[in-house]
Amino acid sequence: MLYRRFVLVLAATLGLQTGAFAKEEPSDDHWSYTGKTGPSHWAELSKENTLCHDGHHQSPVNITKSVKAQLPSLEFNYHPIPLVIENNGHTIKITANQAGDLKIGEETYHLLQFHTHEPSEEAINGKRSAMVIHLVHQDDNNHLAVVAILFDETESGTTNALLDQLVKFLPKRPSEAQQLQEKIDINQLLPAKKDYYTFEGSLTIPPCSEGVKWIILKQHMPITAIDLIQYQKLYPRNARPLQPLNDREVLSSN
Repeated sequence: MLYRRFVLVLAATLGLQTGAFAKEEPSDDHWSYTGKTGPSHWAELSKENTLCHDGHHQSPVNITKSVKAQLPSLEFNYHPIPLVIENNGHTIKITANQAGDLKIGEETYHLLQFHTHEPSEEAINGKRSAMVIHLVHQDDNNHLAVVAILFDETESGTTNALLDQLVKFLPKRPSEAQQLQEKIDINQLLPAKKDYYTFEGSLTIPPCSEGVKWIILKQHMPITAIDLIQYQKLYPRNARPLQPLNDREVLSSN
């Protein structure tokens, strides 16, 4: 029951729609990244947001050290899908629940959606990247796994084909999801090397629910200054402050 409640709250907050759950309405409790509804006040906005203040395994974190471990390899099994894009008032979100899955050893997680944060929420040795994309997955037992792909600004002309494609369709104002005929290939987001850090964390938005498997890919990807500006025009600072690591270890795949 705990995980079912957790996923229902997640669906209401992020707008995830899967066949396993009835459609949920967004919470009436408004939250933001600044001012009186910003991160330091999230726990005050709803009793369901208690972990935003009291949680001990919160995300994002600053990765300054890690422990090498024999971690399973990541097997991404994505295929092209029609573009369903939304400006939900907090981020740019692309629904991708028909795009395939991620295998982590014997575990299979189905991709639900991905979304953007500028700058990256997670930090490596105190440094945040220009942008991050979070790929949100769920297994058959309703456990969540989020893969973070970090993007660094480049002036060399090197571009990311999918980010370049999405820029053309960015909704300028919050609205319902737009289903387009344009097809996207999420594999274009992925780096060639799949080495990663992993730790147990939380959602980085209210209700800050814990029990989320976080996977931070080590190899960064490029984003052009021109493309980055287009994302920043919409959401220039939609990143939660870094949270204490507390008693957690960050494991490294090499």
